[in-house]
Amino acid sequence: MPETEPQISYPGPAPAPKGWSRIARRTRVPLGFLLAIFYFWFSRPTWASLAAGAILATPGLLLRAYAAGYVKKDRELTITGPYAYTRNPLYLGSVIAAAGCALASRNVWIVLAMLILFFAIYIPVIRDEEAYLGKIFPAFAGYRDNVPRLLPRLTAFRSSDSAESGTFSRSLYMRHREYNAPMGAAALLAALAVKILYTSGQLHLPLR
Repeated sequence: MPETEPQISYPGPAPAPKGWSRIARRTRVPLGFLLAIFYFWFSRPTWASLAAGAILATPGLLLRAYAAGYVKKDRELTITGPYAYTRNPLYLGSVIAAAGCALASRNVWIVLAMLILFFAIYIPVIRDEEAYLGKIFPAFAGYRDNVPRLLPRLTAFRSSDSAESGTFSRSLYMRHREYNAPMGAAALLAALAVKILYTSGQLHLPLR
């Protein structure tokens, strides 16, 4: 699904990915929109799947919102808040939210398309971002060795660099425009609800 890119600022010029990572970065957004069209056309939602999908997607959206309030743009390596449990809470939140959307669609081909997009596009992008962080921040090596890439650890990671624990910042959340994620999810679920009504004959759209 189209997704707001995690707002991470790097000191100095932005990294210049090469090879497949470069292709993945450039095609991520257009492929996301193509997936959205494919998703809506081939989804076969029911009220039960819609409710189940919304319930599953909600924790993912909340995780993204929580993480967005910690990502600093002052040239610091963020290792507090949700970043003390997983190196990529924004991506993890996206995976959970996407799983909810897949559940709502009731279509195995949509699930397969999402999996292909994740492994072919997002994994290379994550690896590229982390490689760059490792070059810029010396502390990243220790952080990487102690905190999983996606699946969270059970206890918070602590280091000398995280002695002054960060706190959630609403201004950071607003600056990163993370509110676009729940708005997009709500619009998607609303579109699926309209499709349920239309396919069941409860809603008649004017043709002209």
